Amino acid sequence: MLFIISIIIIILDQLTKNWAVNSLKGLKPLIIVPDFFRLVYVENFGAAFGILQNKRWVFIVITFIVIIAIFTFLLRNYYKMNVLMRIGIAMLLGGAIGNFIDRVRHGYVVDFFSFRLFNIYEYPVFNVADIFIVVGTIAIMSLVLFDKYEV
Repeated sequence: MLFIISIIIIILDQLTKNWAVNSLKGLKPLIIVPDFFRLVYVENFGAAFGILQNKRWVFIVITFIVIIAIFTFLLRNYYKMNVLMRIGIAMLLGGAIGNFIDRVRHGYVVDFFSFRLFNIYEYPVFNVADIFIVVGTIAIMSLVLFDKYEV
């Protein structure tokens, strides 16, 4: 069941990125809510928030190791974890694989969600995989912090 969640996340991520490439690349940003939310095509050659630009092989190797570690952890501890922990890990895994596919195929990750606070602050552009990585990580950290991750 958890791998199905990860697969759905990967498919959703890749479909939305494909849409962004076909609908946004080379065009002006698509304004959804003025001064707050827009869709804009960005090729991210770095990590979160654009750090470590042009370190493709570092990211590929690290992500591959993380994916293998998550698979191994899931297989060894599946029945020890509660459902919320399993879902958090599945979200993290799906998001990591989604961005991994981009790095291997293109050498960069396609980002397109852009939020800004009335021209005061612009949040770094992100994608569907990033959403699941963040939400999954927050869920895992919260469960571990409050010691609620086991059955």
